Amino acid sequence: MLKIAVFGSAFNPPSLGHKNVIESLAHFDKILLVPSIAHAWGKEMLDFDIRCQLVEAFIQDIELSHVELSDIEKCLHTPGESVTTYAVLNKIKEKYSNADITFVIGPDNFFKFSSFYKAEEITKTWAVMACPEKVNIRSTDIRNAISNGTDIKDLTTSSVTKMLQDGELYKIMQAL
Repeated sequence: MLKIAVFGSAFNPPSLGHKNVIESLAHFDKILLVPSIAHAWGKEMLDFDIRCQLVEAFIQDIELSHVELSDIEKCLHTPGESVTTYAVLNKIKEKYSNADITFVIGPDNFFKFSSFYKAEEITKTWAVMACPEKVNIRSTDIRNAISNGTDIKDLTTSSVTKMLQDGELYKIMQAL
């Protein structure tokens, strides 16, 4: 049976903390990185398609063949509403009906999990794995470094660093 880890995050942008979590999931056959299209708690994020491009570059940099981007939230999204983890997991279950699916939750959402839509049903239907980062580098650190004009090369992968610097993405976002 195919073992799939579903790692949802804002990936705003992908960081070495995300990479560390992914590396700890090596025992899964497939790891799906699922950027949120509209954050449940109203977090300001770069455009979804740009974050998906960042995640694709990040995946190429980490060179793990069993890791892939899932833009599944795009087909589930209704403008003005967030997409629930429950909806994402159900859609993935439709696509991979015979797979063993585990929802991976990061440390920032671990203590909020009980407030997730249908949290109890999620835990009854799928495995939920809390996966703390051993590398304490967060997306917020990258955004703060960019706003302070500090180098970010030690906070994310080389391609993501280049995309962020060349596109001045968070500088543009701050100006809005």
